[in-house]
Amino acid sequence: MAEMEVKDSGGKKGPGVKKAKKASTRVDLTPMVDLGFLLITFFIFSTTMSQPTSMNLNMPKDTEKPTDDTKVKESGSLTILMGKANVVYYYLGNEIMDLQTTNYKDIRDVIMKKKRSTPIDDLYIIIKPNSDASYKNVVDILDEMNICDIPRYAMMDPTDDENALIHKTEEAAGIQ
Repeated sequence: MAEMEVKDSGGKKGPGVKKAKKASTRVDLTPMVDLGFLLITFFIFSTTMSQPTSMNLNMPKDTEKPTDDTKVKESGSLTILMGKANVVYYYLGNEIMDLQTTNYKDIRDVIMKKKRSTPIDDLYIIIKPNSDASYKNVVDILDEMNICDIPRYAMMDPTDDENALIHKTEEAAGIQ
């Protein structure tokens, strides 16, 4: 609590002059520490912990034969290839020779352009990271699928032709 200390000056100084008593205050902060701990305890017990979030996994429909492939319209497909040095390659349909290059900042525009120009039931994005792609880049592409609200996409290994084309493109661009 608060306490006042009164000091006596020891008498008069000078003829007929009375000196006023000096009072000093001292505040005891012990109750404030108790209050602080009570507040911390209250906030710890009254908050809710963040719930872990997960990404939905869309599985293909069951087929009668295990060798049946999921058919995708060529006009609705977009294939995204990932290489090293944060470079993204993509092509529309089956036109692998029309391979185009972009980066992770601009891939959202490519995805949204394809989404606007294709009926949503026909849209299918194929993600193919090669062995040089980093884990961060794969997660970034999956985040883009979530941000762009793409209902159907798949992750596959690139074919030998796609790998060869990526390596040739990286060599021509001088990407190490």
